[in-house]
Amino acid sequence: MSGQPEAEAPDPAPEPGPQEAAPVTEDFVRLAEALLFASDRPVAPSRLGALLPPEGPTAHAVLAALAERYHGRGVEVVEVAGGFAFRTAADLAPRLTRVVEAPRRLPRAAMEALSIIAYHQPCTRAEIEEIRGATLAQSTLETLLEMGLVQPRGRRETPGRPTLWGTTPRFLEQFGLKALSDLPRREELVSEGAPQLPLQAPPAAPETAAQEAEAAPPAAEPPPAAA
Repeated sequence: MSGQPEAEAPDPAPEPGPQEAAPVTEDFVRLAEALLFASDRPVAPSRLGALLPPEGPTAHAVLAALAERYHGRGVEVVEVAGGFAFRTAADLAPRLTRVVEAPRRLPRAAMEALSIIAYHQPCTRAEIEEIRGATLAQSTLETLLEMGLVQPRGRRETPGRPTLWGTTPRFLEQFGLKALSDLPRREELVSEGAPQLPLQAPPAAPETAAQEAEAAPPAAEPPPAAA
């Protein structure tokens, strides 16, 4: 045995602690506020993140601070369609209908087609007609397209390769949904209490005059004129 004392093992290096998050300053909150105000669609955190410095706070932290600032005010910051946007406080909406023109409803045929697409997407026009039990007029589909609520999602690999239809981020925005998983029960979407959608395009025409004539009962023959 050696008479020399054993060397003491060096102390292990301390593990690095969690990095402190950068503070959310007033300048960052004002930047997010301006971006939401100027944007014509919900702002994804990545869009705000592109404007923040690498050493700055996260976009989610800045948006959370902005939402806290507007909490309880007439205009609030809400998460919708994968982003954040300003929206009128929900409790004030009924009172605003007295001075703000109420948006027009989608025609019933368009609302039915839209609900079918939302719950069965991607689906073809023939599948929409089969579920709905009625012909889908081209004008109805064009209305949904012009409003940006539906879009093509490829083609079905069947004879004729019909177009598949699905909803868009605009659909989520109009209905105030974060994702399709937030959809209400199917019967609620076409019920009398269904959300109203502002029509950005002219309202769709009736299915067709021919279809209305087929659905209407035959008119009674007028009595013959007296001799």
